[in-house]
Amino acid sequence: MTSAPWLVIVDAQRVFADPSSPWCAPRFPEIVAPLRELVEEHREDERIVQTRWIPPHVKHGSWVPYFLQYSWADKEPHDPLFDLVDEIEELQLPHTVSEPTFGKWGEQLRGIVGYDAHLVLTGVATDCCVLSTALAAADAGCTVEVVAAACAGSSDEAHGRALEAMKLYAPQITVR
Repeated sequence: MTSAPWLVIVDAQRVFADPSSPWCAPRFPEIVAPLRELVEEHREDERIVQTRWIPPHVKHGSWVPYFLQYSWADKEPHDPLFDLVDEIEELQLPHTVSEPTFGKWGEQLRGIVGYDAHLVLTGVATDCCVLSTALAAADAGCTVEVVAAACAGSSDEAHGRALEAMKLYAPQITVR
């Protein structure tokens, strides 16, 4: 028997919402209303997790050249750039996971939702953090639903390609 699903809002942060940010997901404003609707659907049982990407404190391996290329994002985790957008922050959601990795499936998230969880994934960027989270969670045995209308990519093309890639993992990952 599958447990009730967990809503996971991936990285609804200013760095991905601000039009002046190099990492802006252009359609971010369009996913706020669907995200808020999903929160209301899941609010009663408080099975909601919001995630935040934060830079790794110590850069190693592939993070070294990454932060040479994106040095503007090498800030402290509490920098306002990494705050959740106001429209999500004001919802005062019950669980927050902050990780210095694109994929948010790891010890923190697993500790909240448990093993073999049913995850409903939303957020940004479809082609990076959502994709990385979906693949790792499915590989670990989770059932993953990706809500396309509540995800935004770095571009429309990248968003579409990421959704198509995730569809290849059916039945572990479904896109709706």
